[in-house]
Amino acid sequence: MLSRVADTIYWMARYMERTHGMLQNIRTNYISSQNDIMDFSWRSLLNTYGNELSVQEITKVEKDTSKVFEYLILDKMNSSSAYNNISRSRENARAIQDHITKEVWQCLNDYYHFIREPVIEKQLKNGDPLTAIDLLIKHGLLFTGTIKNTMTRDESYAYLHIGKFLERSILTVDILRMKFTEIDPQSYQLVEARDLRYLLYSLFGYEIYIKTYKGHFTIENVLELVLYNNFFPHSLMYSLYQLNKYFERLKPESLPENYEQLEFLIGKILNNVKYSNLEAGNFNMLDPFLVRTRQDLIEIGSSFSQYYFGNT
Repeated sequence: MLSRVADTIYWMARYMERTHGMLQNIRTNYISSQNDIMDFSWRSLLNTYGNELSVQEITKVEKDTSKVFEYLILDKMNSSSAYNNISRSRENARAIQDHITKEVWQCLNDYYHFIREPVIEKQLKNGDPLTAIDLLIKHGLLFTGTIKNTMTRDESYAYLHIGKFLERSILTVDILRMKFTEIDPQSYQLVEARDLRYLLYSLFGYEIYIKTYKGHFTIENVLELVLYNNFFPHSLMYSLYQLNKYFERLKPESLPENYEQLEFLIGKILNNVKYSNLEAGNFNMLDPFLVRTRQDLIEIGSSFSQYYFGNT
């Protein structure tokens, strides 16, 4: 496969995974805001997804839910908005239609036109924003299902999932940092069950947590699920195992020296996460661990760009 094609497929998947995680995070924060309307702030999400906003601009809109929705979901001038991620993913799909099925292309094209519908903007600004966000999330789920049910398990499929699980790993780390960086590590044990539930909702993990831990909310159990559980699709460990699995499928088509570079980096982060042992109460190391892990993930992405896609 041409490196240009592989790069395009990889980023198509990353943009869609980024959109899916971002929308779920926005949805969860909106639900949370209804319990604390007067004091709720969108600052943490704006800091994460509003890189182009100044501190003053964030302060101005952080309590205006309607403007936050417009900026994070619909704003064409915000390079990190859901609209722009979907648009970029669609353009990538258009460029590599010979390497994806017509169903995948149609799914992305429909998603792009759906987010442009005036009814979505109306619901987000003046109606029922949860309904609009849920419909957008369902389009993302449809995209995932369409890939699984129509794509052949070739190189294209491998690059799709490498992009997907690398992006998901970054999202999991970002959401954990978003929820914990404003809390004093000495107070982690005092975090309310409500806050832990919202963290789990942000990662699609609430139901599996209830089934696994019988509804008993502790920070140790939440971190065990989100970081180490091999069966939870949004855990960091699961995402890294999947990243490694699909990367290994590239070995027959890879230059040995390029493969070895990525093999080392992926193996290193797998071991670092596996043996970090944060669930044992070593919470003061949580933020440094998450910062280092994110840096390692970014290095993996940069190395794919250099060694597999020919970007320098």
